Amino acid sequence: DVQLQASGGGLVQPGGSLRLSCSASGFTWEVYTIGWIRQAPGKEREGVACIANTDGSTHYKDFVKGRFTISSDHAKNTAYLQMNNLEPDDTAIYYCVALKEPRYMDDYVGPMNPGIIGWSQGTLVTVSS
Repeated sequence: DVQLQASGGGLVQPGGSLRLSCSASGFTWEVYTIGWIRQAPGKEREGVACIANTDGSTHYKDFVKGRFTISSDHAKNTAYLQMNNLEPDDTAIYYCVALKEPRYMDDYVGPMNPGIIGWSQGTLVTVSS
């Protein structure tokens, strides 16, 4: 079965950094894409970034470009999201997902997205002074 576990959230001051981890099992790692989705209090979920394990290509939403970096360690079946220069608006619960391909992160990123094959539990990131 497809299993993903997100970890690494916590409390950080504005301008600080945090690294999230996504450990995965139960599917062919190198064929799929790993993405990060977040949901802030009172707001809809939104895609953040993803990495295609087929070729290592990365994809970012505009609001995190230049601040966040996604990477993948194939030997450990683990993906990471390095978050730098964090802002209060980054406060949210972050989830990692397994995707058939990056295009499934373009619009709707909820449970009915046919390109999402697995979800992690969330890890809370709080950016506050």
